[in-house]
Amino acid sequence: MSLQDKLDAFKADFEAGKPPYNVPRSIIEIMHRATDELIASGAAQKALKAGDKAPAFTLNDPDGKPVSSADLLRQGPLVLTFYRGVWCPYCNMELQALQAALPDILAAGARLVAISPQVAANSRKSVRQNALEFPILSDARNDVAAAFGLRFELQDYLVDLYKSLNNDLPAFNGDPNWTLPMPARYVIAQDGTIVYAEVNPDYTRRPDPSEMLPAIRKAASTV
Repeated sequence: MSLQDKLDAFKADFEAGKPPYNVPRSIIEIMHRATDELIASGAAQKALKAGDKAPAFTLNDPDGKPVSSADLLRQGPLVLTFYRGVWCPYCNMELQALQAALPDILAAGARLVAISPQVAANSRKSVRQNALEFPILSDARNDVAAAFGLRFELQDYLVDLYKSLNNDLPAFNGDPNWTLPMPARYVIAQDGTIVYAEVNPDYTRRPDPSEMLPAIRKAASTV
């Protein structure tokens, strides 16, 4: 089953209000409204795309160790995935799919990291819960996400919904601002050029990791 098939199956049960979710239809409609408005804003079209240069960054891993994109790129192509947080089931399913694809990613010569606004403790929880063998780097205030053109601010009505669901992003992220990254995945060649980009303002849509393997292999072969 593809990643999207798994996401679609989860979404169908979640939006149908099946146990254990039992989500009222009014909440689903607010979520749909927020996604529709983000799509309509055109924000995804402004994000970095294939052919652009990726911004350099240094972020801490869950143990507080700084990890730089320059060091990673010296080892080969770099795969980045932007992760909303441990609270997002769609994101966790994507991390699990990337973990399953990790042997193929490594065999193709690349390194894989996830980037999230959440604090280190929540990244450690994400790593444990999803049995990850790659790090989740902490992007305070979504600054790296902003450099890639992915950061967006939640509308007031969505903030109110998150608060009602006890989904306290400032607490998760250690940041008073209610911002998130649009889900995105990038493959960056060793010269810093983005050779694959997938940005989707609909957080329920995620490409299968296998789709980026040709770009990884091509980037690795040009070194």
